[in-house]
Amino acid sequence: MTSLGFLYPGRTAADDYPRMEQLIGSDIRLYLVHADGPGTDATGPVAEDGPGLDVGAVPVPTGSADRLAAVGEELRLSGAEAVVWAGPGFALGPEGAQEQVRALARAAGLPASSTSFGFVHAVREVGARRVAVASVYTPVLTELFTDFLAAAGTEVVSVAHGSADDLVALAAEADHPDAGAVLVPGTAVHTAAEVSVLEERLGKPVLTANQVTVWEGLRLTDRRVNAPGLGALFTREPVVQAPPSR
Repeated sequence: MTSLGFLYPGRTAADDYPRMEQLIGSDIRLYLVHADGPGTDATGPVAEDGPGLDVGAVPVPTGSADRLAAVGEELRLSGAEAVVWAGPGFALGPEGAQEQVRALARAAGLPASSTSFGFVHAVREVGARRVAVASVYTPVLTELFTDFLAAAGTEVVSVAHGSADDLVALAAEADHPDAGAVLVPGTAVHTAAEVSVLEERLGKPVLTANQVTVWEGLRLTDRRVNAPGLGALFTREPVVQAPPSR
């Protein structure tokens, strides 16, 4: 059995994780720790015990060093083999996001990553060089997300803003003929049950925040599972390297 730990800011879409565990249907266990207390997410107010970063009019939870240290022991006791910060680390910029991951790894004593880096790795996994972004964030926060992707070599060819009430319409508005995938950032958005629907509508891979967060945890543990209900990202065959010539 592989156990993965996730630090999740707030509780808005936390029920995506048990749903994804069911869709994976394997010996995978997803262990969730609420990183900044109840009521915190990337589109709403920061909880009293969860310091955040002011981005425009929206305070964004960043996962303080003290909070990371506090949950380290809990994660170790859970039996987790890797841990992922399920929050908008991209708001800290590439260097800040990397330092956040290093702090998490030190606190938990485990391999660590974040949703932001999960998007970067997942885009490469599905073979997309250009992407579209369907965002429920503010324009300022969306720009920080697209800048983070650009710094990692991913070109964003189109962006649409909207609410999470109709993800199909939002993703369709964001889609672009040159986009090899459509990205839906925001771990506060319920998407576990929507990925396959979105991909059927758009005819291309769709990468959502909670989906890539779990996939990133699996990547850290070198696990690959086949879960069609979670879209193309979870059904791709590993790349087979040609043997060296003799």
